[in-house]
Amino acid sequence: MPRTQLTVYRHDRRKRALITLVGEIDLESAPLVRTALVQCLRDGIRTLDIDLTPVSFCDCSGLNVFLHVAQKAAEVGATLRLHHPPPTLGLILDLTGAQFLLLGVPLGCLLAPVDGDPDPAAAAHTPPHPTLPLASLLSGDAR
Repeated sequence: MPRTQLTVYRHDRRKRALITLVGEIDLESAPLVRTALVQCLRDGIRTLDIDLTPVSFCDCSGLNVFLHVAQKAAEVGATLRLHHPPPTLGLILDLTGAQFLLLGVPLGCLLAPVDGDPDPAAAAHTPPHPTLPLASLLSGDAR
């Protein structure tokens, strides 16, 4: 069986880090992701932005890592946000309902409308939550 290839790139700026993951995240490579993200927290990073654009596959072991590190981040007053998840992870996030924990989707977007709220059909046409422009996220001195 061929080994899974995953590369982790980290760019820090003060208390914020952009982590770009490249390759596949599965049972074999998930420990590498966990180690890299936990190390960010140990280094005093308080905002972790995870760019998943170059990730071709991510299964539930990747989701478990992201949820674990998001919990650890919350314990120290930090945040973790995923950006541009691959379709496999997007499906898992939909099935588990974990979008608001990892994507920053406002909780109100996931709740059923209450009397007096705007028309739910109109809300369905609202564009998805905005993502940060990752290219400019860490402009300047990036390590």
